[in-house]
Amino acid sequence: MSPRANWSYPTAVRYGAGRIGELADACESVGIRRPLLVTDPFLATQQMTVRALQHLKDAGLQPAMFSQIKSNPSDANIYDGLNILRGDQHDGVVAFGGGSSLDAGKVIALMSGQTRPMWDFEDVGDSWTRADPNGIVPIIAIPTTAGTGSEVGRAGVITQEATHTKKVIFHPAMMPKVAICDPELTIGMPPLITAGTGLDALAHCLEAYCALFYHPMADGIAIEGTRLVKEFLARAYRDGNDIEARAQMMSAAAMGATAFQKGLGAIHALSHPAGALCDTHHGLTNAVFMPYVLNFNRSAISNKIERLAAYLGLKPQFGAFLDWVLALRAELGVPHTLEGLDIPPERFVEMAAMAEKDPTASGNPVKLDQAAALRLYQDALLGKI
Repeated sequence: MSPRANWSYPTAVRYGAGRIGELADACESVGIRRPLLVTDPFLATQQMTVRALQHLKDAGLQPAMFSQIKSNPSDANIYDGLNILRGDQHDGVVAFGGGSSLDAGKVIALMSGQTRPMWDFEDVGDSWTRADPNGIVPIIAIPTTAGTGSEVGRAGVITQEATHTKKVIFHPAMMPKVAICDPELTIGMPPLITAGTGLDALAHCLEAYCALFYHPMADGIAIEGTRLVKEFLARAYRDGNDIEARAQMMSAAAMGATAFQKGLGAIHALSHPAGALCDTHHGLTNAVFMPYVLNFNRSAISNKIERLAAYLGLKPQFGAFLDWVLALRAELGVPHTLEGLDIPPERFVEMAAMAEKDPTASGNPVKLDQAAALRLYQDALLGKI
């Protein structure tokens, strides 16, 4: 029987150095006159953010800023931003920052004209159809890191504070109308953040490539995204001013997010509870779990990884690819075990139960149940591959 699937591809992207100067034009092109710029407390104080706001004002627009997004955004963050969006009658969102700000900005835009609670739009079945599409204001997305690729995605990951769980909020109209990918905005990003976000892009490409579902176009994007990470992440880490490396990593990040519409897997299923309960950096957490999950999935993915290794110029062997991942993590200063992330082992049982239920677990090529998740947490604590 021939395979059947539904595919879609992302938004318009204005890519290249200096293109932040097109922000006002991008807003006007989608009918935004009163944009709400959504970002985090640190970026709110930075010159690039101040310049972006001034650029909007100089163009005759009426922007405002909401800057209370946490590194793992919560439902409280969303509703605080939503109150400003509605109260001041903003007609669009400029999501500005890393994945947290981009995700939060998109969910705030989704909720603009909704009457249902946010959790009614969790990415389960066809829950997204409950949303009123006319109640979603347009979004412009501007990444300042090269990792999540949220600028080309239709979902946002939000922590539900009452249950301390991460949930995926989804709607097709959450796709930004325009993404501005300007590598100059990532110049000077600290090495640790460069490493964490870059390895997040790698996790997206790798898990999408290995996911169970049929999507050969996503597979092709994923393997080229992986190659870009191999060629340019260490360069960007070593030299924060390497504009070529920064630009290529922005491409890799968008490619990872484009590819993972196919699916994700155990790396993310294990990381989400850690972020929700222990507030760890998402990309860095993915990087720690990566080799343990690769080994766990080995029986199901060896052939695919051998082909990927050959494409990357490595020996066409699973072991060669795993060794490359371990070497890259070490070069980028990523902790080898969970001890480096301060995740208490007494929470492993709770986290394993959450990991089994995480929506990304279903895409893993080997079944991830609670017992398997618990073993992976223990292996990642002991460094057992």
